Amino acid sequence: MNPARTLIVDLPGPDLTPEQGRFLARHSFGGVCLFARNITAPERTARLVADIRSALGHDALVATDQEGGAVLRRLDVPHPPTPQALGRLGDTEAAREAGRVAARGLIELGINWNYAPSLDVNVDPLNPVIGERSFGADPRVVAELGVAWAQGSEELGVLSAVKHFPGHGDTRTDSHLALPVVDKSRAELEAVEWRPFRAAVRANLGSIMTAHILYPQIDAGHPATLSPALLHDLLRREWGYGGVIVTDAMDMRAVADRYPDGRGAVLALGAGADAVLVCGHGDLDIHVRHLEAVQRAVQAGELSSGRVVEAVGCLEQAARRFPGRPRAYPAAQQQTDDAWATGIAQRSLHSLGQLPSLDPQGTVVLIAHRQPALGGPYGDSLGGEALAHALRPAFPKLRLALHDGQDLFAVTALLSDCPDAAILLATTERWDVGEAVRQLARHLSGRRVVHLALWNPDVAVDLGLPALITDGFRRAQLRGVVSRLTAMTEAVGVLDRLE
Repeated sequence: MNPARTLIVDLPGPDLTPEQGRFLARHSFGGVCLFARNITAPERTARLVADIRSALGHDALVATDQEGGAVLRRLDVPHPPTPQALGRLGDTEAAREAGRVAARGLIELGINWNYAPSLDVNVDPLNPVIGERSFGADPRVVAELGVAWAQGSEELGVLSAVKHFPGHGDTRTDSHLALPVVDKSRAELEAVEWRPFRAAVRANLGSIMTAHILYPQIDAGHPATLSPALLHDLLRREWGYGGVIVTDAMDMRAVADRYPDGRGAVLALGAGADAVLVCGHGDLDIHVRHLEAVQRAVQAGELSSGRVVEAVGCLEQAARRFPGRPRAYPAAQQQTDDAWATGIAQRSLHSLGQLPSLDPQGTVVLIAHRQPALGGPYGDSLGGEALAHALRPAFPKLRLALHDGQDLFAVTALLSDCPDAAILLATTERWDVGEAVRQLARHLSGRRVVHLALWNPDVAVDLGLPALITDGFRRAQLRGVVSRLTAMTEAVGVLDRLE
């Protein structure tokens, strides 16, 4: 019985140094979660995964977050579509294929655990952390598509972790920053948030990730990650779930501020979790503190050794089911998947209002944020220069006006210089675009303008301009934008050179 096997840790960079290898081997953790900072060139990342397994043993679980849309860690392979786009289409087989596309890019490197997809029902569209990560606001659709996505992943050898149990879709508090509270009755939760997770249990999906959210009508004393009522009593005993229960990252302030230095790990394992995700963001001492806290709890009888044995056994069973043997991702399959993702992006593209026609040879003013802020789970965003680079092959006379969300001096100056130009107002922010941009939108009303809503679709309603809504800002969505704006079939291939 080794309590360290219940901890999934992170690493500082793209290579496993000899010292870090000895650290992993000495403590014998259960696995490693990779983030964008760890994933570089395919050969280098494959070597990192192999080195992790050499240090921890070949039954180690190597995880990441390859959800599709804005939450991606590996970017050099075809991207799974945004779950929101899949929900808009309502196509179960497309959702299943999205899971396969995600899995192909991971198993090639030996990564055998994907913390995806989100089964959160997007009840509140102003939720700051779910949004386009959800398949939608209808629990039936979320259940059907989310389970299919996870099954597509698992059939290709990558364990899925549906999240965030028992539901993160009806709160405006980001659990990375504070503890959300969802004050709903059991009957309300059964009708909406719990339906997709019940479907996941019936489908025998491999793992479920917990939410750092307090549900006071179910357990007034503990957030779900630390709640015996939710993990043991409901998920295990009542619903009969037999897969892995893994926590969301324990450095998130919803838990870390209240249960520091490994105290949360002890309570999560006692509540029924099998794997505790510990993220130090480069500080390996955090992993040691969590391990020592768990060891002390076992020695003191606060955490039973039987519970640890049960948790480790559950993880070992998952590793046997998903051994993580690398599988080639041939170039021909990648081309097929990339074309498929482009097709999904074009099918899900939709407009609000009457879009004006644009002359590809005329002057077009692009207004865009220089580089939107990140937060929560998001690893990257689309900046204005990158967007302009993507659009210029189709609009060679494109002029770019960048702003920071507040200072729009350069924007107004360029608009004055180009009074007859068509305008593309791009919103690439996940969160509120700000009052300055809203005022600009009101000023642009009546001009030949298209609002490109490239991340948060709800902004299109807010600004009230004719809008083209993409449900994402990746290569496939940008190809779809070019095709629609130019209204020329050959424009679909203009952006094939996008990195």
